[in-house]
Amino acid sequence: MNLIEPILIKHTIDAVKKIYDTDIQESHINISATKKEFEGDFTITIFPFVKFSKKSPEQTGEDIGNYLLQQDTQVNKFNVIKGFLNLTLHNSFWNEFLCNIVAKENYGQLASNGKKIVLEYTGPNSNKPLHLGHVRNMLLGYSLSNLLKAAGNDVTRVNIYNDRGIAICKSMYTWKTQANGLTPKLANVKGDHFVGKYYAMYSTLEKAESEAKGIKADDTEIAQACKKMLLEWEAGNKELHALWEEMNNWVYEAHEETFKNIGISFDKVYYESEHYLLGKKLVLEGLEKGIYYKRADGAICVDLTENGLDEKVLLRPDGTSIYLTQDLGIAQQRYEDYHPDRSLYIVGNEQDYHFKVLKLCLQKLGAPYADGIEHMSYGLVDLPSGRLKSREGNIVEADDLINGVIEIAAERTKEQGKVDMLPTEELHQLYRTIGLGALKYFILKVGAVKRILFNPEESIDFQGNTGPFIQYTHARICSILRKKSYQNISENSYELNELEKELLSTLYHLPHTIKGAAEAMDPAEIANYVYNLAKNYSKYYSAYKILNAETEDTIQTRVNISYTVANAIRFCLNILGIDAPERM
Repeated sequence: MNLIEPILIKHTIDAVKKIYDTDIQESHINISATKKEFEGDFTITIFPFVKFSKKSPEQTGEDIGNYLLQQDTQVNKFNVIKGFLNLTLHNSFWNEFLCNIVAKENYGQLASNGKKIVLEYTGPNSNKPLHLGHVRNMLLGYSLSNLLKAAGNDVTRVNIYNDRGIAICKSMYTWKTQANGLTPKLANVKGDHFVGKYYAMYSTLEKAESEAKGIKADDTEIAQACKKMLLEWEAGNKELHALWEEMNNWVYEAHEETFKNIGISFDKVYYESEHYLLGKKLVLEGLEKGIYYKRADGAICVDLTENGLDEKVLLRPDGTSIYLTQDLGIAQQRYEDYHPDRSLYIVGNEQDYHFKVLKLCLQKLGAPYADGIEHMSYGLVDLPSGRLKSREGNIVEADDLINGVIEIAAERTKEQGKVDMLPTEELHQLYRTIGLGALKYFILKVGAVKRILFNPEESIDFQGNTGPFIQYTHARICSILRKKSYQNISENSYELNELEKELLSTLYHLPHTIKGAAEAMDPAEIANYVYNLAKNYSKYYSAYKILNAETEDTIQTRVNISYTVANAIRFCLNILGIDAPERM
């Protein structure tokens, strides 16, 4: 596809040279899409040239605009608004552009840039079910990985299970002392919910003992028993390891079911238990080199005060490791596994400090991959009180949320009454597609750093800035394409109307949008782009006949535009992890 920007840049450089006898670099020229409130397709910022022209921005814009009109630049007309030169291109440019992309289903995919990225997301504990916070993490991580791939990167998705430590021992100890051998299968309960019950039970038991004896929670017998269990586990106690493996497997199997239900996947799964020793080794190496130090109580620490932080414990006085210890080990292991240029961690903003410390610790060790560590922080998700409530009353579990949005989608779809003729199995799949599309889009259309109030009822609406509206626009186009398919027209003199030019202009900027969104690590830019595309097409569909247009050339051009828009919608929704149904 021939891009117009290099042509405009070249002739703008020539214009400044010829009119003002001044040589300028490409970096002096800023070209962007013209804002909707002004006439034009592309805008050149004139202010940088005023110091050469010695004229007002308006007069300078007139000079350059007239020069571009005289050259073979595809410029049809122009206008100058203050310091901005707005250019309108010839109809032929947009017809040629349509011909170039109509058969490209992956239009928007950028060429490989040779960069390797390892992206970690989800990171659950192996002792409880996934919850609403994990849902935002999963959706952000999966969509960002797709976005970075679309931008030409080689991306490896990884998950990390925090499968050892004192928290895991709490659920193990409580199950061992309270369950009487009960299993998820015998209880007919999903494994993560089953284990989570015993983890929650620990707090109840610890609090009861603490209050009954008038002592601190950390001094209770149950707390001491869990600490002992952790030491024995790290010492290799076979009985404890067998119990640990059994309970973890209950949770892994259950989590995989949730991952499949919400539509995410990983290329590799790391486990804290397999890498915390490597982390310990790195800490001890740092101690030997004098990078880290040992406190009087035996804890190994790092002093980060010169970096604006504080002292951070890397190994406890009893020698047991912490989360940071295993993150050091896993960072090293990932480098050995993939040699990535960037290691991205998708983790909530409550862990901002943790990742600053991780990066600094590795930089102090001189790790070659330390500078490539990046933390993508995100805000919390709140849920209004209503039909989706947690079993515990204060945490909304992912399984309940997924089932809830699918139920609402079924109700709303039935109210529409347009798909009653579909087979039952296809209907249930459609409810799932719409429900999950609503959930994902609602969360992803908001910038990651912002806190979200997710309202399931508002998310499932077939009008407005919602996933179902975009999905419905795609399905509407598919209905047209079932009646007439696209056909490439090598020479097309069809006179495009303003809405068609607007659609083609939006499509033209898709690769640029992919590039910018990937650089900003912001899937919300893709969500907003695809909504605007769907909204503009909906306006176009309402204003113009497509299959019943006046001439065959008009019909075919409008079908081709519709086909190209459908491909772009599907491409963008795929980045967001959303399915694009053909019938709704």
